[in-house]
Amino acid sequence: MSIRKGGLMSYNQRRIARWYFGGVASSMAALVTHPLDLMKVLVQTQAEKLSLIQTTRKIVREQGVLAMYNGISASLLRQYTYTLTRFGIYSMGSGMMDTSTMGRKTTLAAVAGGIGGYVGAPADLINVRLQNDVKLPPEQRRNYKHAIDGLVRIIREEGWRSLFNGSSMTALRGMFMTVGQIAFYEQSKASLVKMGMPENMGTYIVGSIISAMVATTLTQPIDVVKTRLMNAPPGKFSGLTDAFIKTSKEGPQAYFKGYTPALTRLMPHTVLLFVGLEFLRTHYGYLPEPKPTGPYYRYSDED
Repeated sequence: MSIRKGGLMSYNQRRIARWYFGGVASSMAALVTHPLDLMKVLVQTQAEKLSLIQTTRKIVREQGVLAMYNGISASLLRQYTYTLTRFGIYSMGSGMMDTSTMGRKTTLAAVAGGIGGYVGAPADLINVRLQNDVKLPPEQRRNYKHAIDGLVRIIREEGWRSLFNGSSMTALRGMFMTVGQIAFYEQSKASLVKMGMPENMGTYIVGSIISAMVATTLTQPIDVVKTRLMNAPPGKFSGLTDAFIKTSKEGPQAYFKGYTPALTRLMPHTVLLFVGLEFLRTHYGYLPEPKPTGPYYRYSDED
């Protein structure tokens, strides 16, 4: 994300990411990982006990390979609302406050993730519904043509408030996800560099893997309940507490249902996201304005 220290770092490594780079990098990663995200949702919501591989085979056999990209328009819309917002707020916030400690990184990431969760709630709702359509009988499918069609139909058929069904869960999940992803990535990368690893692709990948594992562990219980709330027919759950209670009746393991596909999806997505973000930062980022007075080094393209 942000690199503000000078020293031995190269000209490119001193560059700072622009606020919208997170959304751009995440959308590129989503194009690769969307099928894994689709499988994660299906494993979480299915009544029958099928593994990730069995679920994939069933969908491909019954509906074809292109069904693996059901809901891709909603997924991209989600990246340009939810992800762009949380990365943008964190990027701008880190330029206005000191984020040198893990506590400060965590606080800023939680605020950014919570706001991003509310902003991205409609896209997240559409995303879950489009993905879940592939496992429903034809007569029960919503058959949204794309994300915008889904937004229009929900407003017309259910009212605009329905777009924010489960938004509190989306915001809560966004807080934990952003802490796990951004705060832990920043801290992990800084720690790895301090241990002697160079500022290069290998360090970015290791930091991304660490953050993906933390983020998955933090968010999986929330993700399971959120997905069930968003996909539930009217009246199935009276609220958030009721959803947690009914899920708990299936045993503690119910909260981690789909953990393996969630990690399988989030890990490559997180790696691709941060590698893409670092690429955009080092090639298209900007240098902070030097102070007009004092012993500050003015960077130039010739460094």
